[in-house]
Amino acid sequence: QVQLVESGGGLVQAGGSLRLSCATSGLTFSYYTMAWFRQALGKEREFVGGISRSGVSTYNTDFVKGRFSISRDGAKSTLYLQMNSLKPEDTAVYYCAAKKYGSTLITTDYDYWGQGTQVTVSS
Repeated sequence: QVQLVESGGGLVQAGGSLRLSCATSGLTFSYYTMAWFRQALGKEREFVGGISRSGVSTYNTDFVKGRFSISRDGAKSTLYLQMNSLKPEDTAVYYCAAKKYGSTLITTDYDYWGQGTQVTVSS
């Protein structure tokens, strides 16, 4: 079955960096549009950014503002999220998601989700 497993979360000071990974299995990675979402305590889940099958990425411009970068490694079937200049408001559980084909501009139709990894940014 399809599995998405996030890793790389943790506690970091404001201004620091983290790199999240999402290892996938049970799917043909090259067929899937991938994305990162996050959910802070007491808030709704929000789209962080997505990457198309061809490697074109889109981001939530409300808060990413050039600080995050999404990439994918087809040989490893793994999605990445590089986060720099982290702020306390970036504290959340970060989830990766996958959908077969589809546009990164539509954020509500992802089929598969990981279990999430906690990112905590201290001030």
